Formats: sequence, structure tokens, C-alpha cells
Amino acid sequence: MVRLRDLSVTFSGGRKPVHAVSGVSLEVQRGEVVALIGESGSGKSVTMRTLLRLHPERRTRMGGHVQVAGRDVLAMPARALDDFRGKVASMIFQEPLLALDPVYSVGAQIVESIRRHEKKVTAAEAHQRALALFERVRVPSPERRLAAYPHEMSGGMRQRAMIALALACKPQLLLADEPTTALDATVQIQILLLLRELQRDLGLSVIFVTHDIGAAVEVADRIAVMYAGRIVEEGTARELIRSPRHPYTIALLKSRAHGALARGARLETIGGAPPDLSALPPGCAFAERCALATDACRAAQPPVVELAPNHRARCIHTDAAAAIAPTLVA
Repeated sequence: MVRLRDLSVTFSGGRKPVHAVSGVSLEVQRGEVVALIGESGSGKSVTMRTLLRLHPERRTRMGGHVQVAGRDVLAMPARALDDFRGKVASMIFQEPLLALDPVYSVGAQIVESIRRHEKKVTAAEAHQRALALFERVRVPSPERRLAAYPHEMSGGMRQRAMIALALACKPQLLLADEPTTALDATVQIQILLLLRELQRDLGLSVIFVTHDIGAAVEVADRIAVMYAGRIVEEGTARELIRSPRHPYTIALLKSRAHGALARGARLETIGGAPPDLSALPPGCAFAERCALATDACRAAQPPVVELAPNHRARCIHTDAAAAIAPTLVA
């Protein structure tokens, strides 16, 4: 369904070019959920937005190969790209209040999306489909909510409406950019469970961006950990939680309060800050924050090490990293 090969994304327009994504390769199969996790600025959202080519064309240089459902996204002309967005791949944005149009009712926006991609559908038929979508994502009083404007809905309700809009044209690929970040804990769980249920029922491929490893484990089949524009470790959710082999993945797990601490232990933090993406070091970008780093790490980019089928890490100290991995407790 999705095939990224050596993807690079560089933003210009400032004093120096910013290398937001550097050499990302990733595959997502049909019906699979892949989570991208990492700190802010690691390139997760940039990678995802590249799949829809949402970056400003004049200030963005994209390289590598991006294929979605057999289509070369980077080579698409504008008209084909308009048809591709929403129909083949669709996106749930982090803040629906900013993504939805404030001067149209939510129902009108869903109807417009359906009729844009399916010319033979009448307004009445599109309205019925919008109503069915609201019922499916469990919006209470769906008929009344279709007539509501985005600002008239709660955060959780807006996110459900955003999911309904994303699913309106029956896409094959769903992109979810931190869809639970702005919501309280109980609503977060509801939205995560809803996304997983819809994915299974509709057979969607999903790429899910999050800071929260716990959310990734709940939703994803596989997890890719990103740091400074590169994927540093990738594997099944179980493997990454039980057998992390990159120091950054291990540091993320140790910084989690839930499920990663023995009673009474102090919560660990990751010292330092991510590197400047306009001046990346020649070696491993995590070396300055890594307890295992050696001169070899700083000299050149570490190769990708195959640890097991579908489990790989970009590190030369995977064996030493295994020794410092946390032991998860209930």
C-alpha cells in the first residue's frame, strides 16, 4: 500500500536549509497499522504530510521514492493529486478546529467532499452518507450535529467529525497526525479504540503519528521510532516494547511513567536536546545524548542492523543496548 524509499525532505526559505527528513524507508501493507513515534521535530508529521504532498512546493525539496496504492506521489500533476487526496489517502489532523472550515457546517463539508470525488452522487444521497458516517463514529444526535459548525462542538466531538470527513470517500490509506493530543485522557482512549475498530471493519491501512508509546501499542501492528529525520528502530509493537535495541527507543521507554517503573523508582529523562536540523552532525544524531556513544558513532552514520525478521535498528551498539533495556512491570 505504501512504499517509501530513501525519502528526503528539505525546507528552504530561512537562513539555512532545514533537513527535516533524511533517508527514510518504510513499507505499510494493506490492512496494517504503523505508528511513527518520537520527540517533536523528529520528522514524523513531515513524513506523513509528504504522502499527500501538503508541503509548500516552492520552499520544499523532496527526494527519493513515494508510492501509495501503486501511484508515484512525487510525480503526480496537480489534477491527479486533487483526485488522490481524500479518495485514495485521507488525513485526520491534530487540531480539527483549525482543519475544518469555520464558515460551513460540518455536514456541508462532508457532503462537499463526497460530491467532489463522486460526481454522480446527489446532495440528498451525500447527506444520507454523512449521517451514516456520524452514526458510525458515534456522534450523538447525528442529524442535529451535521448542521453544527466546528466551534459549536466539543474537542472529542470535533475529532469524531474529522474522522467521519476523512472516511467520507472510502480511502484505502488513513493518515492520523496525533489525533488525540488535544483531548483529555478518557476521550483519548475512546478515539483510539474507535480508530482501531474502524480500521479493522474497513480494512484500512493506517499510519499513526504520536508522542505516546502507550497509544502506539494500543493501535499499531508495527512501530517506527524516528529521531532527527531518520527511522532509528522499526519492528512489531511487541518486539519494540519487549526487546528495544536502539538507545533512543530505550530512553523513550524509560521516560514513561506507566508500565516502565518499579514501585518507588525515579522517572528517567533524556538529557540534552535534539540536534539542529539545519546542521546535522556527520555521525549518529543521537550520539551527544547517548550513554553508549563512541568516536565511531560520531564519525559516520551507523548502518541498519537486522535484528530479527521485521525488526531492525540503526545503531552499532545493539548488543550493549540490550543490556540497558528496561524490564517492563505490570
